[in-house]
Amino acid sequence: QVQLVESGGGLVQPGGSLKLSCTASGFIIDYSAIGWFRQVPGKEREAVSCFDNTDGDTWYKQTVKGRFTISKGNDKNTVFLQMNNLTSEDTAVYYCAVGPYGAWIKTYYQINVWGKGTLVTVSS
Repeated sequence: QVQLVESGGGLVQPGGSLKLSCTASGFIIDYSAIGWFRQVPGKEREAVSCFDNTDGDTWYKQTVKGRFTISKGNDKNTVFLQMNNLTSEDTAVYYCAVGPYGAWIKTYYQINVWGKGTLVTVSS
């Protein structure tokens, strides 16, 4: 079964940048999209960005457009999230996930596999 492991989180000042990585291991399963969610303790999980494997398109949450970039490595088992111009509102645990593309668009679609998360803290 596929496992997802995130890395790259940490403490960064407002306006700074971080690059998150997610590496998949284990048996390959079919999925249409891979991407990122985030969650602040006590608040609802929110979709951040995903890569649509069916057509190569990308999707971004409105508040991160122009600041975040999702990409896949030469090793297609790895996905990155380059985060620039970070603000305190970006502070959260970021989770890598694979599943249907619709899971980033509509809440009733189910993610197939979740990573354990990596913490991003944006603070001066």
